Amino acid sequence: MSLNILIVGAGVCGPALATLLMHANPGHNITVVERAPSLRVAGQQLDVKMQGLPILKKMGLHDTIKPLLVAETGLQFMDTKGNSLAEFGVTRDGKRNYSLSTDREIMRNDLVNMLYEASLKRREEIEKLSGPRKTKGSLKYEFGKSLTELSQDDHGVDVKFSSGETGQYDLVIAADGQGSRTRRLTWGVEASAAAFHPLGIHAAYYSIPRAEGEGGMAKWFNAPGSRSVMIRNGDRPMTQVYLFARKNAGLFRQAYREPVAKQKEAFRQVFAGAGWEVDRFLKGMDECDDFYAHEIGQIKLDPLYKGRVVLVGDAGFCPSPFTGMGTTLSLIGAYVLAGELGRHKDDIGSALKAYSEVVRAPVDEYQRLAPSLLSGIFPSSRLGVWLLQNTAWVLSILKVDQLIHKALPADSSDGKWPIPEYPELNLPA
Repeated sequence: MSLNILIVGAGVCGPALATLLMHANPGHNITVVERAPSLRVAGQQLDVKMQGLPILKKMGLHDTIKPLLVAETGLQFMDTKGNSLAEFGVTRDGKRNYSLSTDREIMRNDLVNMLYEASLKRREEIEKLSGPRKTKGSLKYEFGKSLTELSQDDHGVDVKFSSGETGQYDLVIAADGQGSRTRRLTWGVEASAAAFHPLGIHAAYYSIPRAEGEGGMAKWFNAPGSRSVMIRNGDRPMTQVYLFARKNAGLFRQAYREPVAKQKEAFRQVFAGAGWEVDRFLKGMDECDDFYAHEIGQIKLDPLYKGRVVLVGDAGFCPSPFTGMGTTLSLIGAYVLAGELGRHKDDIGSALKAYSEVVRAPVDEYQRLAPSLLSGIFPSSRLGVWLLQNTAWVLSILKVDQLIHKALPADSSDGKWPIPEYPELNLPA
């Protein structure tokens, strides 16, 4: 049965899901709404690995993504004088991280644009193949629009948009990120808030002009007070800046309720005088136009649906940036949801139940984080910073990263969780 489907969010997950749904059933009427006025292409590097790679291959996009990958060559640990203390190579072949850098990094804007264009191309193919029969079904993107109200019964979901328009859908899919408004409208404010499990880390991301000598390797710097800074750009003209802090939670949480200028002031206050080139990064922060800050955490919710509303990607199971698995989990979620909807035909309830059960294994696996790891990379004292730097130096000298890479099984790019086969998706590969 063809469905009238609303997808909320046009980031990575939304366009990928729209493409997969059209492969499964060209007759679906799919509307993707995005609260931003256009595609949100700002953002930093993303990892696409493990099951994410074969899923893109099944979609016929493996060769498309190759020329878009960032040429990052590894990671350096820096001291306050700008000296490199330790160097580690990239994690290769799409395997799960043992390093903060992989050979399957892609800028968020490149990935979002690729998936968006793939969805439009799929719709064009459907129109051409249908010929004079004019296959029913549609795909449309609506920007500058968000949900304000939502109610549902056994027959569908009624929604009201910020534009004042209303609509009724057979299925609403929330792909609107960690702070999902759709989740809040459906599960309620308290249940939605309880699904967020903070990791005690606050982060800011933005880009500044690339300086001479930057490029190739990402650089990581620790400062006392549980502060860390990372920069990276690979072969790109802009340098990405990442600021991470494990203290001053009250200051940051208050700032998130304020305009961007206040958020920048909070990070400037915490990171001033940290050392290395941080003062230059803070100056660049004042002039950037892509600043984004938030509290890092994980979203844990089970089941992932309520009635005819279902969560995918970060809206339902954000693993946090420190796992490096957010993009892969989003692709897994999109693939399984589209597959189960295709398999269960017109039985939406059974499809959503199966989806929630099937993705539970990879979600649980990739949300796993060792608390000691996070505390270890955010030392609070000067002694702790010294110990971390010297530990990194020893591991670098012993080439531990290369030994681990050799020890990993050749097929570890697919992960422990086997990707289900869904012939109902009618994928090209």
